[in-house]
Amino acid sequence: MSTSLSELPIRHLTHDDLVACADLSEDRGWPREEHKWGLLLTAGTGYGIDDPEGKGLVAACVVTEYGGDLSAIGMVLVAERFARRGVGRRLMHHVLTETGTTPLTLHATPNGRPLYEELGFTTTGRAEMVRGHFRADGEASEVTTRPATAEDLAALVRLDAEVFGVDRTHMITRLPAFADQIRVAVRDGELTGYAAAWPNMATQVVGPLIAEDTETAKALIASLAAHSDRPLRTDIDVRHEELLEWVRARGLETIAFNAVMTRGISGLPGDWTRRFAPLTVAAG
Repeated sequence: MSTSLSELPIRHLTHDDLVACADLSEDRGWPREEHKWGLLLTAGTGYGIDDPEGKGLVAACVVTEYGGDLSAIGMVLVAERFARRGVGRRLMHHVLTETGTTPLTLHATPNGRPLYEELGFTTTGRAEMVRGHFRADGEASEVTTRPATAEDLAALVRLDAEVFGVDRTHMITRLPAFADQIRVAVRDGELTGYAAAWPNMATQVVGPLIAEDTETAKALIASLAAHSDRPLRTDIDVRHEELLEWVRARGLETIAFNAVMTRGISGLPGDWTRRFAPLTVAAG
């Protein structure tokens, strides 16, 4: 290779790079996740390094900004042929320079965590990824759920901002086109929670999932499952022990744990007691 890795330019990625990003995911043994890449590349800012030999991307990541109050880093990937050569570290240093003093968050795998700790991130939470075919128990819930309508969107955005602690309007308003289902929980005419299910390869990912309490979260998951024949997957904050026990009893199995890490902030903003699962671990 005539050009050293340290000299390869880092550029912004666009939606035109979707296939190359999906190829990079596949190269590292991840699902292609083109649907998710499409959302992230349009709602966030992608960064990438091109292979000088024209063989796709050397590395990529996406930063999703929430009004200067918080940015989420996700999909940090380096092609297998360039692994363990400092490319990921260089890309992350570039992102840290670009984001400046904005507080940051990311979900780290055990393999990625040492690099992020070296870059000043600290572990402030933990998420448990569960997946499987949901088995309904036949019990009727006292929580009323229904499909979300266009008239719910403003209230849904307000509730989301209150619970997540940042304005995510540019992500949440994309949910109707991105998700297969959005359902809301309602009590006395007020939204008390909402959840979306969106397609990811052979599964349906449940996220975001916010609810006033665990019973509402259960009802939302059950209502989404009742309208899907695919396995469900979601990433639940491990502090929600009752919900995790409940989903495991209904067919979902633990497949991974990720560290929730932050930089420049002691923990995620908002109300964790009502924040059960992110939209995606790549964007918070």
